[in-house]
Amino acid sequence: MEKGSIQIYYGAGRGKTDAALGNALMAASEHKSVIVIQFLKGKTKDQMEYMQRLEPEIKFFCFEKSEDYYEDLSDEKKAEEELNMKNGLNFAKKVLVTGECNLLVLDEILGVIDEGIVSPEELKMVLDSKTEDTSIIMTGRCLDAALHNMADEVYNIAPEK
Repeated sequence: MEKGSIQIYYGAGRGKTDAALGNALMAASEHKSVIVIQFLKGKTKDQMEYMQRLEPEIKFFCFEKSEDYYEDLSDEKKAEEELNMKNGLNFAKKVLVTGECNLLVLDEILGVIDEGIVSPEELKMVLDSKTEDTSIIMTGRCLDAALHNMADEVYNIAPEK
């Protein structure tokens, strides 16, 4: 990954998060600091406990409180989780402004846009605050054209069979 690059893994196929986490592991093995913020995944206790074993090299955050996937929530719970996800995005901006890490992974952030929780412009403003030394990886199913243009590398993950 180039210095200060933006990578996007998107598409209908499986493996977007895996690719992002693989890059996170490689960066950590090179003594780089990594922060992963997950969106729309639900807060699975076992998964988070396992991922936290990788700390302090890789720090994981999930601002959502529900253990269920966003799409399975009631409208009331969705509204609560939307606020939590916006807090996660605000945290991402703070991380980028302060240069707190070498690699920031925003897992399923493109889904947050697709769900209408934040706009592409709001995410673009967050991305614009990154320091020159910070790389960003974003994942999700759908990719907005404005974000596509901002990226240095874009990978469309699609199933063939």
